Amino acid sequence: MRQVVTETMVRVEDVHKSYGTGAAAVHALRGVSFEVPRGELVALKGRSGSGKTTLLNIVGGLDAPDRGRVRVDGSDLADLDENGLLALRRDHIGFVFQSFGLIPILTAAENVGVPLRLRRADPREREERVELLLSLVGLADHAAQRPGELSGGQQQRVALARALANHPSLLIADEPTGQLDAETGHAVMELLRAVVRSEHVTALVATHDTTLLDLADRVLELSDGGIVEH
Repeated sequence: MRQVVTETMVRVEDVHKSYGTGAAAVHALRGVSFEVPRGELVALKGRSGSGKTTLLNIVGGLDAPDRGRVRVDGSDLADLDENGLLALRRDHIGFVFQSFGLIPILTAAENVGVPLRLRRADPREREERVELLLSLVGLADHAAQRPGELSGGQQQRVALARALANHPSLLIADEPTGQLDAETGHAVMELLRAVVRSEHVTALVATHDTTLLDLADRVLELSDGGIVEH
């Protein structure tokens, strides 16, 4: 897959997405357009049902728009077949979800190492990267613990470390603090901001928590299927 390096990490142009047909159709996105420069942490806010998850899924290549175009890290998603989209998600995008998504029977270190195993990384490289990332998120002493032995905040830190395993260009986080208390959520968001800087990653983060918006470089609001910039 040929990559064209640009100063813009994400470009969304006139994206529309609806579910259902006729009078029962739900218009989640109506002509959404915006850009995210490399290295920015952009927060996406909006009330429940405003289309934040739909938009993140489209940017991440997990869903396709009905109309419009999306470019991520120099690639036009419309030009990629399923294998191309898989390669984009594997090599260029890291995902962090509200529900953590960790594998219960694996340790923290093993969970972080999953993307590296899928890429068939050299075992020594994998071990070094896992150790570095767990240290980065403050969990070096918890490498051998399984998710059930960790707090919610610690599990989300493991999920963040896993998302960074393959050196992604773009980090997509969907309500990453949604299952955490306010103090823990703020700490995770501050960590996310620090990681964006230290790992030179661009981040698009959906959040409903207005107290976290001041940690972003820029805030985009989804309202009536469109974008309002703050």
